[in-house]
Amino acid sequence: MKKNYLCTFALCALCSSGALALSHGIDPNNLDPSVNPANDFYNYACGGWMVRNPLADEYSRFGSFDQLGELNRSQVKDLVLGLDASSAEFGSNTQKIADLYAQGMDEQRLNNEGASPLMADLATLASATKANLPQILATVPGLDAFFNIFVEADMADVSTNAMYWYQGGIGLGDRDYYILNGDDEQRIRTAYREFLHTLATLVGYDHAAAYRLVGNVIDIETALAQAAMSREELRDPAATYNPTPMADICAKYTNFDLRKFFSALGINKIETLVVSQPKALEAVDHIIGSISDVALRDYLTACYLRSAASYLSDDFVDAEFALNQVLSGVQQQQPRWKRALSIPNSMLGEALGQLYVERYFPAESKAKMETLVHNLQTALGQHIDALTWMSSETKARAHEKLSTFLVKIGYPDTWRDYSALTIDPQKSYWNNIQACMVFNLNYMLSDFGKPVDRNRWYMTPQTVNAYYNPTTNEICFPAGILQQPFFDPEADDAVNYGAIGVVIGHEMTHGFDDQGRNFDAYGNLNNWWTDADADAFNRLADQLVAQFDAVEVAPGVHANGRFTLGENIADQGGLRVAYTAYHNSLNGAEAPVIDGFTPDQRFYLAYANVWAANIREAEILKRTKTDPHSLGRWRVNATLRNIAPFFAAFNINQGDAMFRPEAERVIIW
Repeated sequence: MKKNYLCTFALCALCSSGALALSHGIDPNNLDPSVNPANDFYNYACGGWMVRNPLADEYSRFGSFDQLGELNRSQVKDLVLGLDASSAEFGSNTQKIADLYAQGMDEQRLNNEGASPLMADLATLASATKANLPQILATVPGLDAFFNIFVEADMADVSTNAMYWYQGGIGLGDRDYYILNGDDEQRIRTAYREFLHTLATLVGYDHAAAYRLVGNVIDIETALAQAAMSREELRDPAATYNPTPMADICAKYTNFDLRKFFSALGINKIETLVVSQPKALEAVDHIIGSISDVALRDYLTACYLRSAASYLSDDFVDAEFALNQVLSGVQQQQPRWKRALSIPNSMLGEALGQLYVERYFPAESKAKMETLVHNLQTALGQHIDALTWMSSETKARAHEKLSTFLVKIGYPDTWRDYSALTIDPQKSYWNNIQACMVFNLNYMLSDFGKPVDRNRWYMTPQTVNAYYNPTTNEICFPAGILQQPFFDPEADDAVNYGAIGVVIGHEMTHGFDDQGRNFDAYGNLNNWWTDADADAFNRLADQLVAQFDAVEVAPGVHANGRFTLGENIADQGGLRVAYTAYHNSLNGAEAPVIDGFTPDQRFYLAYANVWAANIREAEILKRTKTDPHSLGRWRVNATLRNIAPFFAAFNINQGDAMFRPEAERVIIW
């Protein structure tokens, strides 16, 4: 299922075994004093860290953000290992978490079972026809084919949940892997073909049949990719909001009966469907109408096997990892305990989250965060007032939106109920994963047509991330991110404002980035801007796009400034607003120099240290194509080159590589 317009601080792979250094300020070991900060601030601030944390084979990227993720994962592991499934009541959260983790760890059973957990579903797929396709797509858990659906607030009336149809059905995730013909894309397509061939042979296809399956899948997925919106086009909320009567859809698209599909899901009264990508829906209908039953079955089989592969025997897991090696450059599989832990941590996320906050999230952390959020809101209001490019009319509406932010810190007030989910250790691991899929799907579908629950969380408390959701106008900071290096109650304020303060400002600024600004104070998709102010915003945004387009992330490869625009606006806004909030907090007093660093220097070093990382070139290429966040190096160097107080803090002047002339700087918020 596809979540719409959730703007996060980072999309991070939590994949490190390194211990997080616990110092309460700027760690001088993170720095490389041989580098002039005026020439390369990222290497100056993070070079020491990069030397001390070489990239191991297990990782495609390893950063300080990931270190926090690993600390978080170790905390969650301790919680899970402390659960006693043998004495737990069947059906309790303890039993479900412990048994699901134990099944993921049972290597011998997984290898003995091999492909056997798949066979009943594969028999169903082998009988697929265009006539029974709606029923099959709706009832075979893990069959991620042709498209996605999700329930979310109606963007034009956020008091009620609507049903959305969203493009999908391509195994490589991004359309460019299918339609571009560079060396990188061709190399990845070759690896994908090998992956599909291996999966087919593992479930009994002979060589000729497996080769046929690969060809059919590539043909279908290429056609889906050609009709899909690009990642840049998807950034326009209005372009993806196309509410359409179901009667019109069924009359126009006759090869796939969407009413039968929804009826099989238990939804019999659906009068309107929000079609996010009409051209993709047209392509799906055409493909289904034109392909043979054999091609349809091959495609469905491949989609199902892709979903199941990581929960099966080692030969399936190894095949998936071989593809990931090509995509990201990672050299070694994660240990089994990390892979096993990720399942209850996601599938039963709030059940584990409740245990997590009881042990790891003190009440004083929540209280201090509430103060920081208030201070950042005040500072952002000051920035809105000071804008020279925005009229007083639009400023008033911006203040209205800012004042109505719903703030969520730490954990939800009400915990999710998992009593309807059964985890049966007598069943296979994959069958229990499917039970989780069905449970979570039904949980989402049950919201259709009902009032929006503004108290619902879209991240678990133990998640190392944060988000802004435009349809509820909310900012959320889970307990998992409220640890070092982002938040440390014992660190001085300059460090906390430079780290977690920027996170807060980042999420607030998302409410006013190129996507968020299209939603009003209530969360509705509604233009609250004057035409002149919208034009002024777009001119500034285009300049920021050009700055990042000019960044060369790898030889001959440039960043995508349009795709990363929202995150780049939020990074810049977060830095500027957090800086103002920090200086407001001083109330005119002079902060001390600590360890030889001025307060402003500590602020900017704390921000840079958040993004210290080593990364493989393959991962750079993958993220540049698929991640709306800029790479960590450029979240530091490119963003700071627009910020005048940074120049003053490190004595950066005309002629220095980090300097950008005032006339070329872009300041939006």
